Amino acid sequence: MRLDKWLKVSRLIKRRSVANEACDNDRVWVGQRPQRASYEVKVGDVIELHFGQRVTRIEVLAVDEHAQKGDAAALYRELGGP
Repeated sequence: MRLDKWLKVSRLIKRRSVANEACDNDRVWVGQRPQRASYEVKVGDVIELHFGQRVTRIEVLAVDEHAQKGDAAALYRELGGP
């Protein structure tokens, strides 16, 4: 699944267009590198979201085309520290 779509399905970013824009502005990193929206997300990927001074690190636990609001948090695990 594309990175921008996964960010939307997981509800980490509200809209796919916003996720796409974040990728274009190098605010989404996978494996220590900024990635484009077309990157194929895989289980085990570590994604960093850079917004202002805040950096959120998460590990992908599942890739699902559709997730209910209550199930979206099961797609990832938040990691602590840089």
